[in-house]
Parts: sequence; structure tokens; C-alpha cells
Amino acid sequence: MAKILAMFPGQGSQYVGMGKDLCDKFDVARNAFAEADEVLGFRLSTLCFDGPEEELLLTANQQPAILTVSVATWRVLASETDLNPALFAGHSLGEYSALVASGKLDFMRAVELVRLRGQAMQKAVPEGTGAMAAVIGMDAESLLETCRAVDGEFGTVEVVNFNSPQQQIISGHKDAVGAIIKVLAEGKVRCAPLPVSAPFHSSLMAPAREKMAPKLKEAPLGPTEHSVIANLTGKLSQPYDIDNLIRQIDSPVLWTDTLSTAVGEGCDTFFEIGPGKVLFGLARKAVPKGSKIIHSDAIEKAIEGARSLNS
Repeated sequence: MAKILAMFPGQGSQYVGMGKDLCDKFDVARNAFAEADEVLGFRLSTLCFDGPEEELLLTANQQPAILTVSVATWRVLASETDLNPALFAGHSLGEYSALVASGKLDFMRAVELVRLRGQAMQKAVPEGTGAMAAVIGMDAESLLETCRAVDGEFGTVEVVNFNSPQQQIISGHKDAVGAIIKVLAEGKVRCAPLPVSAPFHSSLMAPAREKMAPKLKEAPLGPTEHSVIANLTGKLSQPYDIDNLIRQIDSPVLWTDTLSTAVGEGCDTFFEIGPGKVLFGLARKAVPKGSKIIHSDAIEKAIEGARSLNS
């Protein structure tokens, strides 16, 4: 029988129309959106289904939107199949989805928390002064050395997402990120600026961490036996330590280590649950050949794939 890592995406996976197909077909998905709408006091469902895109892209909206689509997808798969992951993990924001799916965090409390998280992260750095970029085709240690050489001269720049052996994300002050992009371009290293409004996961997010710490410490966690791999360490956290969510706000996402831990624990199937295919793509570059990698963006195929895992 397959040993499954359930993976939940973070920011950047959103698109206008996400979740609509789920809600058209499944009561459990509609219920998830109704719960989120109730917590937020506005129709998140309408924003996800119809946009406008510029409103969906706002961090304070994008975070609960991705969480809700991910949990709605999980509920559909759980109700329609015998999907039983051995481990759970989420990329950045996705760690909240993983905690909900594993039974450790109440969904409506999670919606409230990620709404507050998005607002705090947006306010941590003045608009227009931060930036992020993906660096493709450069190993992590070389990129860390390059950042250390530039950091301070133009402001802060740090490696904040270790996504795969050949993809990392840098974050920090806009001028410092721009300086790194220029240096790497001279060495023929591909860089892609990200359409984000703040330098997420960098040390510049410390004010957001301080704002969220008391809220997260108040969040009750269920004592389920399901294990979650934490972004902060890239290792299993069982029982789950809420400090993982507090410190991940201004700490790097260790996604390469997360996948390595899952492989080390015997996982041979990697199932992205939520909008988009970002983690599906990263897994294809980081897990052993022969592993099964599935995404849920087309729900009928995802249900079929989940059912096949136990056949």
C-alpha cells in the first residue's frame, strides 16, 4: 500500500475561479466556503470564483482563500475516497492547511488566524520597499554566499525558501534583491521576480511574528496521532509545537528538507491538495524516480488517483 505525504500549497497558487468546480459538485466543499464566509464577514467564495484578481492577490485575502480551497479539496477527497496520508506538510501558509487536515487545528480558527497573519505580514514592511525573486539553476550554498556578499550594502537580502535542489527564493529590501538579480544575471543564472507585495519569510517580517505570537499561542491544538513536518525545521513535529507557526513567519521554508524527511520516513507518493500545481512541480525535481506524484487541481482525476492508491 502507498505511503502518502499530503502536501498543501502556499501563496502563489491562487487563481480566479479556484474552488468553483468543487462547490458546484460537492456539499462538503460548499460547507467549507460557507464557514470561511462566516468567519471573515464577507463572501470569500465570490472573490475566489469571480475575482477581481487584484483583490484576490492582496495578502490578507489570498491567505484565507488558498487555505479554504485546500481544506475544501481535502474534505472532498476524504469523503469520496479512503485517502489516508502517513504524513502531512504545507508550504508556508500551507502548514495551516496541513494542521487542519491532520485534525490538529480547527478550520474556522485557522481562517481567522491566516487572515490576521496576512494583515500583519502586509503591514510589517512599507509597501513598495520589499521584493522577492526565484533563483533557478543555482545550488543553495552558492546562493547563500552571494547573498552574504551583498547583504547590508543595499539593505537586507536573504534566501528564504529552499524549494528544491535547483530552486531557491530570495527576499528582502527591493534594492538588495535587485542587486542580487543583477549579479546573478551576469553569471547567466536565471532569476524571476515574484509578484508579491512584501518580503515574506525574511527577517524583515519580525514585526509580523511579534504581532501573531500571542494569537497563535492561544490557538488550541488537537492531540491527533497524525504527524506534520514543520517548515521551520524540515522535520517531524509530533506532538506539534505551535512555535513552528510563530517562527516560520520570519524564517526560511525548508521544503527540500521536508521532502527529504518524507522520503526518509518511507513515503513513495506525494499528493498536492489545493489549488495549482506548484508543489507537484517541486516534488518532481526532488523525490526519487519512481515515486508517484499527484495533484488535485482537476478534482475528478484526483479522486480517481486517490482511489487507485489503495487498489
